[in-house]
Amino acid sequence: MVNGTRDFRHILMALPVCCLVLGLVAWCRGAEYDEQYTLFLTAGVPRPDWPEDGFPAGLARVLQSGRAGPMTIGWDLRVTDVHPPLYFWLLAPWRAVFGPGLAAARGLSVLMGTVTLGLTGVAAARLGVPPARAMLLTLGCYGFAYTNAIARGFSLAMLLIMAGTVLTLHPGRTWRLTLSGLLLGLATFSNYLALFSAAAVLLAAAIRRGGAATLAAMSGFLLFPIVDLWWFLAQRGSRDGQFPPFHWLSGLTRLANRLAGAILGGLPLYVPYWASTWISLALGTFLLVLAWRMVRGWLGGALVAPLAAAATPLGLLLLGALFDNTPIELRYLAFSLPFLGIMLAGTLGPRIRRALMAVQVLSIAGLIAAPETMQPARAAAVAAAALAGDGVVLLPRGNDGVGIVGAFAIEAPPGLTILPLSAGEDAARITVRLAPWRRVVLVAMAQDDAGRAAITNARTVLTAPPWREVARDGLAAVYERRADGG
Repeated sequence: MVNGTRDFRHILMALPVCCLVLGLVAWCRGAEYDEQYTLFLTAGVPRPDWPEDGFPAGLARVLQSGRAGPMTIGWDLRVTDVHPPLYFWLLAPWRAVFGPGLAAARGLSVLMGTVTLGLTGVAAARLGVPPARAMLLTLGCYGFAYTNAIARGFSLAMLLIMAGTVLTLHPGRTWRLTLSGLLLGLATFSNYLALFSAAAVLLAAAIRRGGAATLAAMSGFLLFPIVDLWWFLAQRGSRDGQFPPFHWLSGLTRLANRLAGAILGGLPLYVPYWASTWISLALGTFLLVLAWRMVRGWLGGALVAPLAAAATPLGLLLLGALFDNTPIELRYLAFSLPFLGIMLAGTLGPRIRRALMAVQVLSIAGLIAAPETMQPARAAAVAAAALAGDGVVLLPRGNDGVGIVGAFAIEAPPGLTILPLSAGEDAARITVRLAPWRRVVLVAMAQDDAGRAAITNARTVLTAPPWREVARDGLAAVYERRADGG
């Protein structure tokens, strides 16, 4: 009882720190590509139809301020996107109460991430690990802080996974396992890839508690993967080419790289080029030491943490081998991080733990402030606004006019004129569209294949007479039409 009270007090004391750090990440980082799908979808405009002759950047905020109901969101997801609906169903009323802006949407992720860290502390305490230590080591993982500060469904899925985990660790009645199964199933209804960690938690519960417990948990769980198929099957082929082809060597290399980044962050990005290789080697060696200490120290411990930590990396490799792509991304590996945080908290000695925390503090500081870790929308919008004058910003439309255009527009001044350019427009068509303008700022936000093609086509026109480049700042280049046509 005394230990329980002390653990609860430590969890409560750690929560404000967790909320503050996640809040800083959410507040300081620029708008991101994928977040625009969230904002437009929950506003009822999943694929905006931008005006052909240009529009003020403020139009994006107007379109994102609408409200969509559950039926509309569910149907729009089925015909336009690749995600299940639960997170978006929750976000829509949240935005109705707290506002339609990106900051409000990220606020929901921060809240859910904070709750997830509290549940991580509860799970750690039930496994005999200091809860506040587990919470802070999880918070310090770059991948956790990132995915719990952006307006996407990772935060809700992780919250549900940890809630289900806590219930499986409770030595109570069978109904708790049924509820656990429901929560773990709901996690897949927020993000399909939550399936790996959720299944691992159920497997650990089955090994620990036997057949009756397994049936109780599975009775709650199985409904949701079946329901997921209604959305998944409709969109399963819509993102062909999103990931590179799969090869075991490159897949394992990518997995090691992304997992290192998820735990230790992007420190090599913050230093001069000559130093980045040495820092990468040092961090790689440090990660091997952490892995050895963690595996050795956890031997004989509860199965749920190592099974759930390993499930997502192994599951992503399996997906890659089955479908010949490499869906290994830092944000997907985040599902493993609360379990890795628990294991690290329970196995590391004081010295190595302090070293890990020091590295994590630096990496989270970079996540909050370093431009190298951010997508280009904010920097590009600032540069373009400074250079545009009375001209127009020529921006690649991207795959569908959502991610690139939306992120740039909400970071730009509302009156800045934007002219989206599609990949299929040839030089003659671009020349006609630019006819009203004497000054053009080309923003090279090449975040997808269509964006790269559009930028190439635009440069073909703007590097030939009568245009000439007169200024450049980062991704923004200014071109002016010569009056004599020469």
